[in-house]
Amino acid sequence: MGWVVTRRQFLYGSSGLALATVAGCAADQTDPTTAPRPSPTGASGGTASPSTGSASPSPSARRTPTPSPSPTGAPTPELAGTVATDLDVPWGLVFLAGGDALVSERNSAKIIRVTGRGKKTTLGEVSGVVPPTGIGEGGLLGLATAPGDEETLFVYYTTGSDNRVGRVSLAGGKVGRPKTVLTDIPTSTHHHGGRLLFDDDGMLLVSTGDAEQSSLAQDRRSLAGKILRIRPDGRAAPGNPYDNRTWSYGHRNVEGLAFDAAGRLWATEFGDKEADELNLIRRGRNYGWPEVEGTSDRDGLTDPKATWSPTSSCSPAGLAIARSTAFVGALQGRCLFAVPLDGTGAGKPKAYFAGDHGRIRNAVAAPDGSLWITTSNTDGRIDPGADDDKILRVTV
Repeated sequence: MGWVVTRRQFLYGSSGLALATVAGCAADQTDPTTAPRPSPTGASGGTASPSTGSASPSPSARRTPTPSPSPTGAPTPELAGTVATDLDVPWGLVFLAGGDALVSERNSAKIIRVTGRGKKTTLGEVSGVVPPTGIGEGGLLGLATAPGDEETLFVYYTTGSDNRVGRVSLAGGKVGRPKTVLTDIPTSTHHHGGRLLFDDDGMLLVSTGDAEQSSLAQDRRSLAGKILRIRPDGRAAPGNPYDNRTWSYGHRNVEGLAFDAAGRLWATEFGDKEADELNLIRRGRNYGWPEVEGTSDRDGLTDPKATWSPTSSCSPAGLAIARSTAFVGALQGRCLFAVPLDGTGAGKPKAYFAGDHGRIRNAVAAPDGSLWITTSNTDGRIDPGADDDKILRVTV
């Protein structure tokens, strides 16, 4: 678990559980093909770490975290209580420096501020969002705050013609109208992607789905089926491998992004029928969809580090990394998976809270070292409970 550091980086100029074929563990080495190290702000579920960028914050901007004893041994997730109830398909969640969180409601398009004591304040709706119908997906999805600027929020959302990334002001505690950052991300009933995450260079990582047009995932010019890396104004980020916005490709539907403590980028990916995946993302790599699901022996394709088979055992959505463990929210698996990480390798997933809380959508590392996990029981797939949807606090 990291801490939130307020510093401005250059911007505007980041079950039955059928488990797992897993790759063996590898040495923990720095790989030049990994994404730049994470920004401590704006991460939707990753382990934040102190910045090593070239920009030096002024002394008044630095926040020195209070040292605390580090837990030892493998984490053992335990439910510590309910943070909030009666939410409408909570999807994105990002923490602010003071410990409150901003939450997006997928269907209502509302941004809600939630305190650690569970007080909810609606800041407003993001205009232009078209919610899904039936058991469709889309709507208001991922969130990321601009590094060093908690009054600027980046949002991923669905319109009548595309998926897009927008920037909204939270000045005065109200949601302003979104200003377009990136448009024309292909859309469909399903497979929207939607996760946002800033890296340590102030570039925004954007996960997109294949929009049910699987061939687009292999087209490096298309915005679909990718992890994109863009400047905060939407232009391609410097250092991208193909001189466009594509960072990695061959993805079916990525809904989880997180950095580990060494700055390596990990992603969860929905498979079709054969295998869901946990991938270590490297610059310019091809992750195989639709040519393969799971592992293969084909040249030029990058294998996942962990898989779940069949896909009905998991459906991995949100991703948090803490204590060298990837915590994965499982929708069909209806649990939280813990996957031990050892450098660039991953071990066998283990399920927690199986069936206890219904569909688990998101997992986010909180400033106090816990996880906040969200349920997704009001999305039309199952019958919700009386207080659904919820945010739960889990100690690790």
